Amino acid sequence: MTRDDAIYDVMVIGAGFAGMAAALFASAQGLRVVQAGATGGIDFSTGFIDLMGVHPVEEGHRWNNPWSAIKAVVRDCPKHPYGLLERREIEESLDIFTGFLTEQGLEYVGRKERNTCAITPAGTIKRTYRVPRTAWNGSVALGKKAPALIVDFHGLKGFSGKQLVETQQHNWPELRSVRIDFPGGRGELYPEHLAWALADPLIRERLVASIAPHAADVEYVGFPAVLGLNDPQKVVTHLEELFGKRIFEIPTLPPSIAGPRLRAVFDRGLPSQGVRTLSQKLVTQVRKMDGGMFQFDVGSGAARVTVVAKAAILATGRFFGKGLWADREKLTESVFGLPVVQPENREGWHRSEFFDPKGHPANTAGIEVDSRFRPLGTSGLPAYENLFAAGAILAHQDWMRMKCGAGLAIATAYKAVEELNK
Repeated sequence: MTRDDAIYDVMVIGAGFAGMAAALFASAQGLRVVQAGATGGIDFSTGFIDLMGVHPVEEGHRWNNPWSAIKAVVRDCPKHPYGLLERREIEESLDIFTGFLTEQGLEYVGRKERNTCAITPAGTIKRTYRVPRTAWNGSVALGKKAPALIVDFHGLKGFSGKQLVETQQHNWPELRSVRIDFPGGRGELYPEHLAWALADPLIRERLVASIAPHAADVEYVGFPAVLGLNDPQKVVTHLEELFGKRIFEIPTLPPSIAGPRLRAVFDRGLPSQGVRTLSQKLVTQVRKMDGGMFQFDVGSGAARVTVVAKAAILATGRFFGKGLWADREKLTESVFGLPVVQPENREGWHRSEFFDPKGHPANTAGIEVDSRFRPLGTSGLPAYENLFAAGAILAHQDWMRMKCGAGLAIATAYKAVEELNK
Protein backbone atom coordinates (compact mmCIF):
# COMPACT_ATOMS: atom_id res chain seq x y z
CA MET A 1 0.00 0.00 0.00
CA THR A 2 1.13 3.55 -0.70
CA ARG A 3 1.07 5.85 2.33
CA ASP A 4 -0.76 9.18 1.91
CA ASP A 5 2.44 11.12 2.55
CA ALA A 6 4.05 9.39 -0.45
CA ILE A 7 1.35 10.52 -2.88
CA TYR A 8 2.07 13.58 -5.02
CA ASP A 9 -0.56 15.95 -6.36
CA VAL A 10 1.03 16.01 -9.79
CA MET A 11 3.76 14.24 -11.71
CA VAL A 12 5.40 16.47 -14.34
CA ILE A 13 6.88 14.37 -17.14
CA GLY A 14 9.49 16.38 -19.01
CA ALA A 15 12.49 18.58 -18.27
CA GLY A 16 12.39 21.16 -21.06
CA PHE A 17 10.76 24.60 -20.96
CA ALA A 18 7.25 23.16 -20.57
CA GLY A 19 8.26 20.69 -17.87
CA MET A 20 10.21 23.23 -15.86
CA ALA A 21 7.43 25.78 -16.19
CA ALA A 22 4.75 23.27 -15.17
CA ALA A 23 6.71 22.25 -12.08
CA LEU A 24 7.21 25.91 -11.16
CA PHE A 25 3.55 26.85 -11.63
CA ALA A 26 2.26 23.78 -9.80
CA SER A 27 4.50 24.35 -6.80
CA ALA A 28 3.43 28.01 -6.72
CA GLN A 29 -0.17 26.76 -6.46
CA GLY A 30 0.78 24.84 -3.32
CA LEU A 31 0.68 21.44 -5.01
CA ARG A 32 3.02 18.62 -4.09
CA VAL A 33 5.10 18.12 -7.24
CA VAL A 34 7.50 15.52 -8.56
CA GLN A 35 9.26 15.95 -11.89
CA ALA A 36 11.13 13.51 -14.13
CA GLY A 37 12.53 13.66 -17.62
CA ALA A 38 15.57 13.54 -19.86
CA THR A 39 17.51 16.54 -21.10
CA GLY A 40 15.07 18.78 -22.93
CA GLY A 41 15.40 21.59 -25.43
CA ILE A 42 16.17 24.01 -22.62
CA ASP A 43 19.73 22.69 -22.48
CA PHE A 44 20.34 23.69 -26.10
CA SER A 45 18.49 26.98 -25.90
CA THR A 46 19.85 30.32 -27.09
CA GLY A 47 18.39 31.76 -23.91
CA PHE A 48 15.77 33.77 -25.81
CA ILE A 49 12.07 33.41 -24.98
CA ASP A 50 10.13 33.50 -28.26
CA LEU A 51 6.41 34.22 -28.19
CA MET A 52 5.47 34.41 -31.89
CA GLY A 53 7.72 35.69 -34.61
CA VAL A 54 6.94 34.18 -38.01
CA HIS A 55 3.63 33.58 -39.82
CA PRO A 56 2.87 32.33 -42.39
CA VAL A 57 6.01 30.22 -42.33
CA GLU A 58 5.96 29.60 -46.08
CA GLU A 59 6.20 33.36 -46.63
CA GLY A 60 8.70 33.91 -43.83
CA HIS A 61 6.68 36.92 -42.68
CA ARG A 62 8.23 38.35 -39.51
CA TRP A 63 6.16 40.18 -36.93
CA ASN A 64 7.16 43.07 -34.70
CA ASN A 65 4.02 42.68 -32.58
CA PRO A 66 3.74 39.10 -31.24
CA TRP A 67 0.14 39.60 -30.10
CA SER A 68 -0.94 40.54 -33.61
CA ALA A 69 0.97 37.51 -34.86
CA ILE A 70 -0.88 35.22 -32.43
CA LYS A 71 -4.22 36.60 -33.60
CA ALA A 72 -3.24 35.91 -37.21
CA VAL A 73 -2.07 32.39 -36.38
CA VAL A 74 -5.27 31.51 -34.52
CA ARG A 75 -7.33 32.94 -37.37
CA ASP A 76 -5.44 30.94 -40.01
CA CYS A 77 -4.73 27.82 -37.91
CA PRO A 78 -7.69 27.48 -35.51
CA LYS A 79 -6.32 24.28 -33.97
CA HIS A 80 -3.03 25.92 -32.95
CA PRO A 81 -2.59 25.62 -29.14
CA TYR A 82 -2.61 29.41 -28.78
CA GLY A 83 -6.27 29.20 -29.81
CA LEU A 84 -7.02 27.67 -26.39
CA LEU A 85 -5.39 30.51 -24.47
CA GLU A 86 -6.37 34.05 -23.55
CA ARG A 87 -3.81 36.84 -23.75
CA ARG A 88 -4.14 37.34 -19.99
CA GLU A 89 -3.05 33.76 -19.38
CA ILE A 90 -0.05 34.07 -21.68
CA GLU A 91 1.06 37.30 -20.03
CA GLU A 92 0.65 35.93 -16.51
CA SER A 93 2.61 32.81 -17.36
CA LEU A 94 5.54 34.80 -18.77
CA ASP A 95 5.54 37.23 -15.85
CA ILE A 96 5.67 34.43 -13.28
CA PHE A 97 8.28 32.48 -15.23
CA THR A 98 10.64 35.41 -15.83
CA GLY A 99 10.02 36.69 -12.30
CA PHE A 100 11.29 33.38 -10.97
CA LEU A 101 14.37 33.63 -13.20
CA THR A 102 15.06 37.14 -11.94
CA GLU A 103 14.75 36.02 -8.31
CA GLN A 104 17.34 33.35 -9.09
CA GLY A 105 19.77 35.93 -10.55
CA LEU A 106 18.98 35.53 -14.26
CA GLU A 107 17.04 38.64 -15.23
CA TYR A 108 15.02 38.81 -18.46
CA VAL A 109 13.84 41.98 -20.20
CA GLY A 110 11.77 43.03 -23.22
CA ARG A 111 8.91 45.20 -24.42
CA LYS A 112 5.30 44.41 -23.59
CA GLU A 113 3.80 45.07 -27.02
CA ARG A 114 6.74 44.38 -29.30
CA ASN A 115 9.26 41.73 -30.14
CA THR A 116 12.91 42.59 -29.68
CA CYS A 117 15.39 42.24 -32.53
CA ALA A 118 18.25 40.09 -31.24
CA ILE A 119 21.51 38.99 -32.84
CA THR A 120 21.96 35.27 -33.47
CA PRO A 121 25.23 33.30 -33.55
CA ALA A 122 25.07 33.34 -37.36
CA GLY A 123 24.86 37.13 -37.40
CA THR A 124 21.23 37.17 -38.53
CA ILE A 125 18.49 39.02 -36.69
CA LYS A 126 15.54 37.27 -35.05
CA ARG A 127 12.46 38.67 -33.35
CA THR A 128 11.98 37.40 -29.85
CA TYR A 129 9.94 38.49 -26.84
CA ARG A 130 12.29 38.27 -23.86
CA VAL A 131 16.08 38.23 -23.74
CA PRO A 132 18.53 37.88 -20.86
CA ARG A 133 19.56 41.23 -19.42
CA THR A 134 23.11 40.42 -20.48
CA ALA A 135 22.03 40.42 -24.15
CA TRP A 136 19.88 43.55 -24.06
CA ASN A 137 22.58 46.07 -24.95
CA GLY A 138 23.16 44.18 -28.18
CA SER A 139 19.59 44.90 -29.25
CA VAL A 140 19.98 48.54 -28.22
CA ALA A 141 23.23 48.87 -30.20
CA LEU A 142 21.63 47.19 -33.21
CA GLY A 143 18.68 49.58 -33.12
CA LYS A 144 20.97 52.61 -32.95
CA LYS A 145 23.53 51.16 -35.41
CA ALA A 146 26.05 52.35 -32.83
CA PRO A 147 29.81 51.84 -33.17
CA ALA A 148 30.40 48.38 -31.73
CA LEU A 149 33.12 45.76 -31.49
CA ILE A 150 32.50 42.00 -31.48
CA VAL A 151 35.16 40.00 -29.63
CA ASP A 152 35.88 36.35 -30.22
CA PHE A 153 38.71 34.05 -29.17
CA HIS A 154 41.27 31.86 -30.86
CA GLY A 155 40.22 28.24 -30.30
CA LEU A 156 36.53 28.88 -29.60
CA LYS A 157 34.28 27.08 -32.06
CA GLY A 158 30.69 27.97 -32.80
CA PHE A 159 31.19 31.73 -32.75
CA SER A 160 32.79 34.00 -35.34
CA GLY A 161 32.89 37.76 -34.94
CA LYS A 162 34.05 38.06 -38.54
CA GLN A 163 30.98 36.20 -39.78
CA LEU A 164 28.72 38.42 -37.70
CA VAL A 165 30.26 41.54 -39.21
CA GLU A 166 30.11 40.21 -42.76
CA THR A 167 26.46 39.26 -42.37
CA GLN A 168 25.54 42.68 -40.98
CA GLN A 169 27.94 44.91 -42.96
CA HIS A 170 25.22 46.59 -45.03
CA ASN A 171 22.78 46.94 -42.13
CA TRP A 172 25.29 47.95 -39.45
CA PRO A 173 28.30 49.68 -41.04
CA GLU A 174 30.00 50.65 -37.75
CA LEU A 175 30.19 47.06 -36.51
CA ARG A 176 33.60 45.38 -36.54
CA SER A 177 35.34 42.46 -34.87
CA VAL A 178 38.59 41.36 -33.30
CA ARG A 179 39.92 37.92 -32.41
CA ILE A 180 42.23 37.64 -29.42
CA ASP A 181 43.78 35.02 -27.16
CA PHE A 182 41.72 34.29 -24.07
CA PRO A 183 43.81 34.97 -20.94
CA GLY A 184 45.57 31.73 -20.10
CA GLY A 185 43.68 29.84 -22.81
CA ARG A 186 45.47 27.34 -25.02
CA GLY A 187 44.26 25.16 -27.88
CA GLU A 188 40.56 24.42 -28.30
CA LEU A 189 38.33 26.39 -25.95
CA TYR A 190 34.84 25.52 -24.71
CA PRO A 191 32.13 27.98 -23.56
CA GLU A 192 31.71 26.39 -20.15
CA HIS A 193 35.44 26.57 -19.40
CA LEU A 194 35.53 30.25 -20.38
CA ALA A 195 32.49 30.96 -18.21
CA TRP A 196 34.11 29.37 -15.18
CA ALA A 197 37.38 31.24 -15.83
CA LEU A 198 35.58 34.59 -16.02
CA ALA A 199 34.27 34.10 -12.50
CA ASP A 200 37.77 35.30 -11.50
CA PRO A 201 37.97 39.14 -11.45
CA LEU A 202 41.68 38.98 -12.33
CA ILE A 203 40.88 37.11 -15.55
CA ARG A 204 38.34 39.81 -16.39
CA GLU A 205 40.97 42.51 -15.85
CA ARG A 206 43.41 40.73 -18.14
CA LEU A 207 40.70 40.31 -20.74
CA VAL A 208 39.89 44.03 -20.76
CA ALA A 209 43.58 44.91 -21.06
CA SER A 210 43.81 42.73 -24.19
CA ILE A 211 40.73 44.25 -25.82
CA ALA A 212 41.08 47.92 -24.82
CA PRO A 213 43.51 48.90 -27.64
CA HIS A 214 40.93 47.70 -30.19
CA ALA A 215 37.91 49.36 -28.59
CA ALA A 216 38.89 53.01 -28.18
CA ASP A 217 36.33 54.39 -30.63
CA VAL A 218 33.32 52.13 -29.96
CA GLU A 219 30.37 52.51 -27.59
CA TYR A 220 29.48 48.82 -27.26
CA VAL A 221 31.51 45.63 -26.94
CA GLY A 222 29.89 42.29 -27.68
CA PHE A 223 31.10 38.89 -26.52
CA PRO A 224 30.06 35.30 -27.10
CA ALA A 225 27.75 34.28 -24.25
CA VAL A 226 30.50 33.04 -21.93
CA LEU A 227 30.44 35.84 -19.35
CA GLY A 228 29.95 33.69 -16.29
CA LEU A 229 27.71 30.73 -15.52
CA ASN A 230 25.95 31.40 -12.21
CA ASP A 231 25.94 35.23 -12.09
CA PRO A 232 26.52 36.61 -15.61
CA GLN A 233 25.13 40.06 -14.80
CA LYS A 234 27.83 40.50 -12.15
CA VAL A 235 30.49 39.73 -14.77
CA VAL A 236 28.91 42.13 -17.28
CA THR A 237 28.70 44.93 -14.69
CA HIS A 238 32.35 44.50 -13.75
CA LEU A 239 33.46 44.53 -17.40
CA GLU A 240 31.48 47.72 -18.00
CA GLU A 241 33.19 49.33 -15.01
CA LEU A 242 36.63 48.29 -16.30
CA PHE A 243 35.92 49.23 -19.93
CA GLY A 244 33.77 52.31 -19.65
CA LYS A 245 31.77 50.68 -22.47
CA ARG A 246 28.40 48.99 -22.64
CA ILE A 247 28.72 45.21 -22.78
CA PHE A 248 26.45 42.56 -24.30
CA GLU A 249 26.42 38.85 -25.03
CA ILE A 250 25.52 36.94 -28.19
CA PRO A 251 24.61 33.24 -27.96
CA THR A 252 27.06 30.72 -29.35
CA LEU A 253 25.94 27.76 -31.40
CA PRO A 254 24.61 24.88 -29.24
CA PRO A 255 25.66 23.62 -26.85
CA SER A 256 26.01 27.11 -25.42
CA ILE A 257 26.10 28.56 -21.93
CA ALA A 258 22.59 29.99 -22.18
CA GLY A 259 21.00 26.55 -21.74
CA PRO A 260 23.12 25.45 -18.77
CA ARG A 261 22.39 28.80 -17.10
CA LEU A 262 18.67 28.13 -17.32
CA ARG A 263 19.15 24.53 -16.26
CA ALA A 264 21.19 25.63 -13.24
CA VAL A 265 18.45 28.07 -12.20
CA PHE A 266 15.84 25.32 -12.15
CA ASP A 267 18.16 22.73 -10.61
CA ARG A 268 18.67 24.97 -7.61
CA GLY A 269 15.36 26.83 -7.66
CA LEU A 270 12.74 24.11 -8.03
CA PRO A 271 13.85 22.02 -5.02
CA SER A 272 13.71 25.18 -2.91
CA GLN A 273 10.07 25.48 -4.03
CA GLY A 274 9.42 21.96 -2.72
CA VAL A 275 9.62 20.14 -6.06
CA ARG A 276 11.11 16.65 -6.00
CA THR A 277 13.27 16.37 -9.11
CA LEU A 278 14.28 13.04 -10.62
CA SER A 279 16.92 14.42 -12.97
CA GLN A 280 17.80 12.55 -16.16
CA LYS A 281 15.34 9.77 -15.42
CA LEU A 282 12.71 8.68 -17.93
CA VAL A 283 9.27 7.34 -17.09
CA THR A 284 9.50 3.71 -18.19
CA GLN A 285 6.02 2.53 -17.27
CA VAL A 286 2.71 3.97 -16.10
CA ARG A 287 -0.23 2.19 -14.47
CA LYS A 288 -3.69 3.44 -13.60
CA MET A 289 -4.56 2.62 -10.00
CA ASP A 290 -7.86 2.07 -8.27
CA GLY A 291 -9.25 5.50 -7.45
CA GLY A 292 -7.84 7.02 -10.64
CA MET A 293 -4.30 7.84 -9.51
CA PHE A 294 -1.21 7.09 -11.62
CA GLN A 295 1.71 4.92 -10.62
CA PHE A 296 4.95 5.60 -12.51
CA ASP A 297 8.17 3.65 -12.77
CA VAL A 298 10.96 6.17 -13.23
CA GLY A 299 14.49 5.20 -14.25
CA SER A 300 15.80 1.68 -14.62
CA GLY A 301 17.83 -0.95 -12.80
CA ALA A 302 18.88 -0.30 -9.24
CA ALA A 303 18.14 3.43 -9.66
CA ARG A 304 14.47 2.87 -10.51
CA VAL A 305 11.92 4.57 -8.28
CA THR A 306 8.12 4.29 -8.13
CA VAL A 307 6.02 7.42 -7.88
CA VAL A 308 2.27 7.75 -7.23
CA ALA A 309 0.46 10.93 -8.27
CA LYS A 310 -3.13 12.13 -8.36
CA ALA A 311 -2.61 13.80 -11.74
CA ALA A 312 0.06 14.19 -14.40
CA ILE A 313 1.26 16.77 -16.92
CA LEU A 314 2.81 15.38 -20.09
CA ALA A 315 5.53 17.81 -21.21
CA THR A 316 7.98 15.47 -22.93
CA GLY A 317 8.37 17.43 -26.15
CA ARG A 318 8.74 15.67 -29.47
CA PHE A 319 11.66 13.61 -30.69
CA PHE A 320 14.51 15.37 -28.87
CA GLY A 321 12.79 15.10 -25.50
CA LYS A 322 11.71 11.52 -26.34
CA GLY A 323 8.03 12.42 -26.24
CA LEU A 324 7.49 11.03 -29.73
CA TRP A 325 9.06 7.92 -31.20
CA ALA A 326 9.17 6.99 -34.87
CA ASP A 327 9.34 3.54 -36.42
CA ARG A 328 9.12 2.66 -40.11
CA GLU A 329 5.37 3.17 -40.20
CA LYS A 330 4.12 5.65 -37.64
CA LEU A 331 4.81 8.16 -34.88
CA THR A 332 4.02 7.01 -31.34
CA GLU A 333 3.62 8.89 -28.07
CA SER A 334 6.13 7.21 -25.77
CA VAL A 335 4.63 7.31 -22.25
CA PHE A 336 0.87 6.72 -22.42
CA GLY A 337 0.56 5.48 -26.01
CA LEU A 338 -1.78 8.37 -26.86
CA PRO A 339 -3.01 8.85 -30.43
CA VAL A 340 -0.68 11.09 -32.46
CA VAL A 341 -2.00 13.44 -35.14
CA GLN A 342 0.21 12.70 -38.15
CA PRO A 343 0.17 12.13 -41.90
CA GLU A 344 -1.56 8.92 -42.97
CA ASN A 345 1.67 7.28 -44.13
CA ARG A 346 5.39 7.74 -43.81
CA GLU A 347 5.69 9.20 -47.31
CA GLY A 348 3.68 12.17 -46.08
CA TRP A 349 5.99 13.03 -43.20
CA HIS A 350 8.34 15.15 -45.29
CA ARG A 351 8.22 17.19 -48.47
CA SER A 352 10.63 16.40 -51.28
CA GLU A 353 12.75 19.52 -50.68
CA PHE A 354 14.55 19.65 -47.34
CA PHE A 355 14.29 23.44 -47.16
CA ASP A 356 10.74 23.62 -48.46
CA PRO A 357 9.36 26.99 -47.27
CA LYS A 358 6.19 25.30 -46.04
CA GLY A 359 8.13 23.07 -43.65
CA HIS A 360 7.36 19.37 -43.20
CA PRO A 361 4.04 17.86 -42.02
CA ALA A 362 5.86 15.80 -39.37
CA ASN A 363 6.79 19.10 -37.68
CA THR A 364 3.16 19.65 -36.69
CA ALA A 365 2.57 16.10 -35.46
CA GLY A 366 1.59 15.65 -31.83
CA ILE A 367 -1.30 14.97 -29.51
CA GLU A 368 -4.62 16.78 -29.58
CA VAL A 369 -6.18 18.14 -26.40
CA ASP A 370 -9.55 19.44 -25.30
CA SER A 371 -10.18 22.98 -24.04
CA ARG A 372 -8.69 21.98 -20.66
CA PHE A 373 -5.50 20.64 -22.24
CA ARG A 374 -6.40 17.02 -21.57
CA PRO A 375 -5.04 14.67 -24.28
CA LEU A 376 -7.69 13.02 -26.42
CA GLY A 377 -7.96 9.26 -26.80
CA THR A 378 -9.07 7.31 -29.84
CA SER A 379 -12.71 8.07 -29.01
CA GLY A 380 -12.13 11.80 -29.31
CA LEU A 381 -12.76 12.23 -25.58
CA PRO A 382 -10.07 12.82 -22.91
CA ALA A 383 -7.97 9.68 -22.48
CA TYR A 384 -7.80 10.35 -18.71
CA GLU A 385 -9.63 12.93 -16.64
CA ASN A 386 -6.48 13.73 -14.67
CA LEU A 387 -3.88 13.82 -17.47
CA PHE A 388 -2.89 17.16 -19.03
CA ALA A 389 -0.35 18.14 -21.68
CA ALA A 390 1.80 21.14 -22.53
CA GLY A 391 4.58 22.27 -24.83
CA ALA A 392 5.98 20.86 -28.05
CA ILE A 393 4.11 17.55 -27.70
CA LEU A 394 0.93 19.41 -28.71
CA ALA A 395 -0.22 19.03 -32.32
CA HIS A 396 -0.93 21.70 -34.95
CA GLN A 397 2.08 23.94 -34.31
CA ASP A 398 5.57 24.23 -35.78
CA TRP A 399 7.29 25.99 -32.91
CA MET A 400 10.74 26.10 -34.47
CA ARG A 401 9.70 27.73 -37.72
CA MET A 402 7.02 29.93 -36.13
CA LYS A 403 9.49 31.12 -33.47
CA CYS A 404 7.10 30.47 -30.60
CA GLY A 405 8.75 27.59 -28.75
CA ALA A 406 9.48 28.83 -25.24
CA GLY A 407 6.44 31.10 -25.05
CA LEU A 408 4.12 28.32 -26.17
CA ALA A 409 5.70 25.88 -23.70
CA ILE A 410 5.40 28.28 -20.77
CA ALA A 411 1.86 29.44 -21.53
CA THR A 412 0.42 25.97 -22.13
CA ALA A 413 2.11 24.69 -18.96
CA TYR A 414 0.44 27.50 -17.03
CA LYS A 415 -2.96 26.64 -18.47
CA ALA A 416 -2.51 22.92 -17.79
CA VAL A 417 -1.70 23.61 -14.13
CA GLU A 418 -4.68 25.96 -13.81
CA GLU A 419 -6.98 23.31 -15.19
CA LEU A 420 -5.74 20.40 -13.07
CA ASN A 421 -6.00 22.53 -9.95
CA LYS A 422 -9.69 23.33 -10.50
